[in-house]
Amino acid sequence: MATSPSRGSRRGDLTSSPGRDLPPFEDESEGLLGDSIPDEEDGDGEELIGDGMERDYRVIPELDRYEAEGLDEDEDLSELSPGARAEAEAAMRRRDREQGLGMGRIGRGLLYDSEDEDDKRPTKRQRVLAERAAEGVAIDGEDEEMIESIENLEDMKGHTVREWVSMAAPRLEIYHRFKNFLRTHVDEHGHNVFKERISDMCKENKESLLVNYEELASREHVLAYFLPEAPAEMLKIFDEAAKEVVLAMYPKYDRIAHEIHVRIGNLPLVEELRSLRQLHLNQLIRTSGVVTSCTGVLPQLGMVKYNCNKCNFILGPFFQSQNQEVKPGSCPECQSLGPFDINMEQVRELEFIFKCCVSSNGLFLQELTGIYHNNYDGSLNMANGFPVFATVILANHIARKDEGVAVAELTDEDIKAIMALSKDERIGERIFASIGPSIYGHEDIKRGLALALFGGEAKNPGGKHKVRGDINVLLCGDPGTAKSQFLKYIEKVASRAVFTTGQGASAVGLTAYVQRHPVSREWTLEAGALVLADRGVCLIDEFDKMNDQDRTSIHEAMEQQSISISKAGIVTSLQARCTVMAAANPIGGRYDPSLTFSENVDLTEPIISRFDILCVVRDTVDPVQDEMLARFVVGSHIKHHPSNKEGGVASLEEVVLPNTFDVPPIPQELLRKYIMYAKERVRPKLNQMDQDKVARIYSELRKESMATGSIPITVRHIESMIRMAEAHARMHLRDYVLEDDVNMAIRVMLESFIDTQKFSVMRSMRKTFARYLAFRRDNNELLLFILKQLISEQVAYQRNRYGAQQDTIEIPEKDLVDKARQINIHNLSAFYDSDLFRSNKFSHDAKKKLIAQQF
Repeated sequence: MATSPSRGSRRGDLTSSPGRDLPPFEDESEGLLGDSIPDEEDGDGEELIGDGMERDYRVIPELDRYEAEGLDEDEDLSELSPGARAEAEAAMRRRDREQGLGMGRIGRGLLYDSEDEDDKRPTKRQRVLAERAAEGVAIDGEDEEMIESIENLEDMKGHTVREWVSMAAPRLEIYHRFKNFLRTHVDEHGHNVFKERISDMCKENKESLLVNYEELASREHVLAYFLPEAPAEMLKIFDEAAKEVVLAMYPKYDRIAHEIHVRIGNLPLVEELRSLRQLHLNQLIRTSGVVTSCTGVLPQLGMVKYNCNKCNFILGPFFQSQNQEVKPGSCPECQSLGPFDINMEQVRELEFIFKCCVSSNGLFLQELTGIYHNNYDGSLNMANGFPVFATVILANHIARKDEGVAVAELTDEDIKAIMALSKDERIGERIFASIGPSIYGHEDIKRGLALALFGGEAKNPGGKHKVRGDINVLLCGDPGTAKSQFLKYIEKVASRAVFTTGQGASAVGLTAYVQRHPVSREWTLEAGALVLADRGVCLIDEFDKMNDQDRTSIHEAMEQQSISISKAGIVTSLQARCTVMAAANPIGGRYDPSLTFSENVDLTEPIISRFDILCVVRDTVDPVQDEMLARFVVGSHIKHHPSNKEGGVASLEEVVLPNTFDVPPIPQELLRKYIMYAKERVRPKLNQMDQDKVARIYSELRKESMATGSIPITVRHIESMIRMAEAHARMHLRDYVLEDDVNMAIRVMLESFIDTQKFSVMRSMRKTFARYLAFRRDNNELLLFILKQLISEQVAYQRNRYGAQQDTIEIPEKDLVDKARQINIHNLSAFYDSDLFRSNKFSHDAKKKLIAQQF
């Protein structure tokens, strides 16, 4: 290591200091800085330099030299050319980037340039000098020295980010960089982004300027890294720079808005509220949640003055911060330690900062970007006797998350894929097949859930009479038939869903309840599941486990879609505009087909009539179907096993499972986007609907319900058919409800009604409404249904006659031909050659004219 004598080093340090040019000392009478040494009588100060001490700083060539040991010889060094030096620096940056140096919570790789050609850009010093010259600001030696010291802003010289950005030189560099970013950033079309945003902001007399984090990271890597690590300091600098840019465009805008606040959007990492830990403190975070309650507007003093009670002297002004209250220590007039009262006479000079929670008529999902901060809670500390800190998020940007916002964020490629999908001739069947693709069979349930996801159109004529557009679905049947799995699937695919169980939910848990706020100690209203699911889906499992009083509380929510509250002096009404999907088990555990639906389920008629679609699930014994189901379940487990995919379970899109609709399903992510787009953009009209057909089917259903004594058919079922027709039209992205939509709605309604009948009347009712039930059914599917009925009759006959069942059941071909002619099907050759016929283990003997099924 190089060393130097003490005498030479002292003089060398002084003469090499930046910005200083010290002449050599030629006379002992000169001072340290070249001035004459004053006489003793010129001042009373102490003489710090003794007699002859300045001799130590004279030039002595014999001593002013370095030791040769450890120094590189001149002949071993070669001066790098500027190009070679730039190439070496680029190689070092690539090495640091590959090694992951500087990686932080957001991704500190932003510190390094992604392209080597970025080195050809002007240096930071040259850019700052050019900006100062363009602004007409003179640059002296001290300013140039400060610019040189931050030539590499990312080199924090061992300081933390918060310490570094608080220093004067880096702070000034950050200020100019962000100001230049606001002035020069353009989009892909060459338009100045922030010039338009600032213009729109000023037209509305606002003071918030939205900055996309991704745009900032694409232009200013270092600022994008500093921002999440030291948000309080960085946002303050950003606000000052934004205000200068705004005032440059509108010089008198400070009369409207005293401050300009920069809001950060699209922060890349989204944290869950439950995952926030100590490492997130004082950092910029992005999270989401549901607004469950809101307080009143709480004022905070920004500037305050105090009166001394003893001498009436006015103290202040004192500027308050959000973290602590600034109070005077003593009166400068009478030296009193207090007490001090706020000067209310000068209340007009007080500056208020209003803090409140975003409120709305309904509760909704919010996405929040802010600084995760901790406050010292004095009341809790006094009660507990040990330090207690409360964590808060100081909001910087709030965005409402609903389907309208989600649709607006869809890309052109997403919309192109959605429109292409809507032109598929069998789009309806593909959507039905995509509902619960890992669940085998249950076509009627999948149709009902798909229609409920799309929903109908709500009406409010004259703003006085609301008619809901949401479709309510009830699944009831034997245990182990995937009822809860259907609800869990809807929870994942719906844009907004709240899941609860009847066993763990009470009346107030589903609607709303009143409690005292822990801070304000006032009575506040807390939302239940139905209110939290506003504009979404409320899923209730184990619906039969709720008591009658709790079920009665949701009557209003299911039809009027509102919840009226009158408790603790709070009289109000909350919105509950949601689809209700419930699952229930029958009385005794299993569904008895010899009884009606009302006799199987412990539900009152008012509740049953509020469900648009009733799906009865029976666990019937069918050797062929049971074998196919078992093969499906085993195959699903094999394909989804974690060992088949590194890192976890394979997604539904990557697993091709057979479905009974015989059409390819839609990828789940595309299906979610398709549903959101259809619900937000499509408003089907009823001008072209066949009203006579709806009236006729309602009359027939009404008559049958009175005769069978099953579920009551009311006027609500007419509205249910209209809602389902609108949902089917919306599923096809149609602007008008056509005949196909009405036919599908009638079919779903009839299947729901017939499934609730006794087994003895079910067959005759299917024959009565056969022309409606055959809509959109494939001929092979109809023939398979008829053939299965004939086989089941033959099985029942053999059991009654012989007390056993044979391995092979045969029926005459003539029986199937006669049944097929009744539904206008005359050619059965295509059915005999179909995969559907063979997969159900049927065989056709043309010579013997027999059809056999192997068990």
